[in-house]
Amino acid sequence: MTSMSRRPTRELFVGDVPVGGDSPISVQSMTTTKTADVDGTLAQVYALKGAGADIVRITCNDIDAAEGLAEIVPRSPVPIIADIHFQYRLALAALEAGVAGLRLNPGNIRNEDHIKTVARAASDAGVPIRVGVNAGSLDKDLLAEHGGPVPQALVASALKEIRYLEEVDFTDIKISVKHSHVPSMVESYRLLADTVDYPLHLGVTEAGPPPGGLIKSVAGISTLLLEGIGDTIRFSLTADPVEEAKAGRALLEYLGLRERSSLDLIACPSCGRAEVDVIAVAAAAQEALEAEELPFQVAVMGCVVNGPGEAREADLGIAAGKGKGHLFIKGQVVRVVAEDEMVSALVDEARKLREEGVEARLAAADASAAAEAAEDAVQLLEIQGDANRASARKVAVRSVAEGD
Repeated sequence: MTSMSRRPTRELFVGDVPVGGDSPISVQSMTTTKTADVDGTLAQVYALKGAGADIVRITCNDIDAAEGLAEIVPRSPVPIIADIHFQYRLALAALEAGVAGLRLNPGNIRNEDHIKTVARAASDAGVPIRVGVNAGSLDKDLLAEHGGPVPQALVASALKEIRYLEEVDFTDIKISVKHSHVPSMVESYRLLADTVDYPLHLGVTEAGPPPGGLIKSVAGISTLLLEGIGDTIRFSLTADPVEEAKAGRALLEYLGLRERSSLDLIACPSCGRAEVDVIAVAAAAQEALEAEELPFQVAVMGCVVNGPGEAREADLGIAAGKGKGHLFIKGQVVRVVAEDEMVSALVDEARKLREEGVEARLAAADASAAAEAAEDAVQLLEIQGDANRASARKVAVRSVAEGD
């Protein structure tokens, strides 16, 4: 796990999921079904849970949706947050249905008495509220005052809502200040983080479909996480919400902020020494290994000359020789297989690695594999020569550097 310094915040609980303080950064997503379709919504909630979501938000936009929540909440595998817009009484209804959290949009629930009524009811229920500011639905007065949906306007909206909640002694609060413009989103959260100590929910709103939506979300969310800002995240993609949960979980794992639970496949970009179609092998390996739900880092390398050494930190990998694949664990070659068996050998070894552990699999290595791999590397160099023209390039580099 990473040792980066987290911004200190208060801690609250969404159901049994802690948010803020020293708790792990959580992943959220939102269902796209009609909430009144109880079975369909629950099916999506279970899929989101399987993809890595810790918390799921569900719209509560009418009475039928509120009634649906009453059936969904007790059957859900994760805490449910009700998403509330315009109608404060639906927030009260959602609390009656047993939700674990509320999201209120201060841009469209503006009546101070209504907000305080919801806060008192949430306090009685022991349920936290997210103040969910969105650049696309800011109060018109704030837009006029600040000249548009700039970071200062988003933070002002959040602080106004927080003040209403605090005036009735409600402090079980988390906050989001989402913007579709990544630099504005980042600046909004930085400004908010310097102003309050409440936990923050990160996201780039209306990010759009992949790949653009993924790129924008990663750019904004990871920038802040690496600065120690953020306690729970959501990728807002125009896609199946399962993709949101997968992306959020993967990002946290890649940043070292959550323990690995899924595949991390790394591959070289290929070069003059590659003896196989690295892209095709990597794609086939990813598909096969993802189906196994293995929490490993797996490397697919194009050649045996440098592959095992360059990817020695990977749990498992394969490097291509001439008609062969060198299977390695933590950089140590344990088996040599035929080229057409490379992917199946990876899957077979990954299963055994999961069941037996690294030490046992290293102990079971083919005694002749390392020597055969070394011999193959020498032969490949003899056949190909300096395929990447590294020697010539080094001479040229020295000449330029020395001014010859």
